[in-house]
Amino acid sequence: MAAPSPGGSDLNANPPLDGVIRVETHSRADNTYRVVDMIRSVYPHNQIYGDFCTVQGYADVPPRELYEWLSRTQSLDEWTYSTRGLEETDEPDLWVGHDKLNPDTKLFVRTIANADAMTVDYHCAWDQGTDLWMIYLMRVVDAQVVLGKPGSVVLWTNCHHPYYDDNPYPDTAPADREEWVGDLWDVFWAGHQIELDNLIRIAEYRHRNDLPLTPDWMRQ
Repeated sequence: MAAPSPGGSDLNANPPLDGVIRVETHSRADNTYRVVDMIRSVYPHNQIYGDFCTVQGYADVPPRELYEWLSRTQSLDEWTYSTRGLEETDEPDLWVGHDKLNPDTKLFVRTIANADAMTVDYHCAWDQGTDLWMIYLMRVVDAQVVLGKPGSVVLWTNCHHPYYDDNPYPDTAPADREEWVGDLWDVFWAGHQIELDNLIRIAEYRHRNDLPLTPDWMRQ
């Protein structure tokens, strides 16, 4: 029996699968028109920042050293705008600190890192540490591979979880706090870009001055 053609017969059906655009069904001229139509000088805010928020940047530091620093939960105390005072809880790998954006707001964090892929995922939540639904997905990439020069590329994405729109644990929130983290979603990109710039500046300063990216106190 002959092997199926690449893509499978369902993609080559006539009429084609709705919404699938391939060279077999759409000419280059047609697709060029489509691409140009998709590119605009001004984009609606929700189209860019609706369900995903991604920032990225380049740091002139060795990628493995940068990954090792970020894989330490305490690094959030250094490069984020408002996460402070992280301490280990009695539960393994669960940390708790404060988000200084609002008074008396606890932030719970569990860091899940993969050394082979150099991914660092911060699983977080305001107010309670049982359901860590707010997840910061980060990856460090060797810039030599993707940009052809030494250093690191940092990719950081957040996904718009439904809980951003509605606090599922109101009973754990401080009684006098009016703001919910989801109220800030529209400015996540700007806020995260500021934090990524912090991360890059701190890492590059330490590297230029022959300081370890991961401070000694963080290794103890």
